[in-house]
Amino acid sequence: MKKWIAPLVLGVAIGLTAGIATAQTAAAPESTQQRAPNVESTDILKQNQAERSKDQPGNLAPTFRIVKEGRPNYSSLPAREAGVLIQPKAQFPGQERATTAGQAWREYRNGPLTKIGGWLLIAAVLAAVAMFLILGPIKLKQGLTGRLIERFTSLERIVHWTTAITFVLLALSGLTMLFGKYVLLPWFGHVLFGWLAYLCKGVHNFAGPIFTVSIIVFFVMFVKDNLPAASDLKWLAKLGGFFGGGHASSGRFSAGEKMWFWGGMVALGLMVSGSGFVLDMLVPSFDYTRGNLQIANIIHIAGAVLIASLATGHIYLGTIGVEGAYQAMRGGYVDDAWAAEHHDQWYADIEAGKVPRVRTQEGAAVVGVPARVV
Repeated sequence: MKKWIAPLVLGVAIGLTAGIATAQTAAAPESTQQRAPNVESTDILKQNQAERSKDQPGNLAPTFRIVKEGRPNYSSLPAREAGVLIQPKAQFPGQERATTAGQAWREYRNGPLTKIGGWLLIAAVLAAVAMFLILGPIKLKQGLTGRLIERFTSLERIVHWTTAITFVLLALSGLTMLFGKYVLLPWFGHVLFGWLAYLCKGVHNFAGPIFTVSIIVFFVMFVKDNLPAASDLKWLAKLGGFFGGGHASSGRFSAGEKMWFWGGMVALGLMVSGSGFVLDMLVPSFDYTRGNLQIANIIHIAGAVLIASLATGHIYLGTIGVEGAYQAMRGGYVDDAWAAEHHDQWYADIEAGKVPRVRTQEGAAVVGVPARVV
């Protein structure tokens, strides 16, 4: 009997030991699963930060999700939008997808505005060069008579050159800030270009208000002679005499000059001035949010590129493109032959006595004819 009792006890002991080990092994995964964070919860996107920190310590996804939505939160700073760290999503025309407004503005400024604007400026310069190479300067068809007409007074020339000089300063500084990192930065390096951009920003900010005041005074001085007339349609049909043959008749200012006056100086000039005042934060009671400033910047760049492109043609024709045009604005006087050839209606009014040949005492001393101020 003793012979079979001992093996029986040994077998029972081995069986119990194996059973306990198997039970512990089966229970281990369940215990581990209970201790693991609930990362697969279907309500994970509904958790607030306190709930997420309890399940997953250090996970700040709920907080950053609120930040990226652009919802305002508490901030002790008194600044505008201080409680909004990241702007909500936005999408400008032509963009494929919406992204945070700051990034959308950056992509739009450095993308379409810069690329299209750059090519437009290059096209305007190439058009002026082509006109010079193909047609050359437009010279007078007849010799000078020696008789002078006071076309612009000293005050008119001061206003014009103030507008022109501030415009050139704004154009050069603005183009440097817009295209400099693509053209100048590789050559100058970051330090030198940084100082140049900083200088351009200061020049731009101070020249802008002077330019705005000058175009307002310019408008008051010259608006009467830039009103549309029936003869302007004939001038446009012949494009100033380039097409259709024959002379293109005009008054004191041609239809082309009137288009520059109303489209360039008035419309685009006020467009860049108004948006520039917003960017300088000079408009009272304006809501200076980041979104509004980004829109103002886009308007400012678009208007600036357009006015600079149009100004390229105006500068060309007013300097080397038309013989005598630059001398008229520099000195104020034109010869009878020049007036009769380029502005025959204005010259006819002078000959008829409707418009004075001399308008100031200074002009009377030069021309030798008594001044008649009207």
